[in-house]
Amino acid sequence: MATADEKFTRCPGCQTVFRVTAAQLALRNGQVRCGHCRTVFDGNEKMISLAPPLPGQTGPETDELAQGPATVTLRNSQALELPVADVPPAEREPTFAAPAEGASEDGDDERFADDLRKKARTRKWFYAAAIPVLVVLLAAQALFHFRDALAARWPAAKPTLVRMCETAGCTIRPLHDIAGLAIDASDLQTDPAHKGLLILTATLRNRAAIALRYPELELALTDANDQVVVRRALAPAEYAGGTANIAAGIPPNGEVLVKMFIDASATTQAGYRLYLFYP
Repeated sequence: MATADEKFTRCPGCQTVFRVTAAQLALRNGQVRCGHCRTVFDGNEKMISLAPPLPGQTGPETDELAQGPATVTLRNSQALELPVADVPPAEREPTFAAPAEGASEDGDDERFADDLRKKARTRKWFYAAAIPVLVVLLAAQALFHFRDALAARWPAAKPTLVRMCETAGCTIRPLHDIAGLAIDASDLQTDPAHKGLLILTATLRNRAAIALRYPELELALTDANDQVVVRRALAPAEYAGGTANIAAGIPPNGEVLVKMFIDASATTQAGYRLYLFYP
């Protein structure tokens, strides 16, 4: 039950009631800020009385809460504070009004700071756990992307890479390096036994110190003016022969002998061009 000498002020924004003293209200000419809804108001102007007036007594206006059992929204000791804009920098530690009866002593700011510390610790542990995982994933991605080059340059690593690909569903293939390949010799002659057929012969050489992937051949037939009449791309399985291990590539310093029959009965040609390329 409130006594006649107790002073109360009420926030006009959220109707929260605070017990105050004259000394507290005198600090900033009565200007305070509600810690619940952050409304700044004049504590002197919003003074209320929770004690019923004596018959014939005049004084501060009796609040409607005094007409029956008082219902007071209780706030903690840091709920009523001075507006920060009115506090000099050296005095930014806020001055709080005393809480109403039954208010908690734990501060909102302390709980907020504790939450920040917990979140900081959570982030720290998350990063500590995530960084090693990301490093492992990056290394695995590099192994997968450069697996062919690693197997070619470091043969000792090839068995490990093959086992990795068995799990990942990939394959280890020879490198493709068109600069390491050359056509040592080639020839295109008519087949005397079969009219309209041409016989293509060529020697492909791998000049690199590592196995290289089989290239594709492009054969272009030209007319008397060296204009292309027809062009055909030849896959390794077409020109390398049935005994060649195409998956293993052309061995280092190795060569591939090419002999093919070309049906040119529907064209008239005077020359040819032969190129190597990777699709």
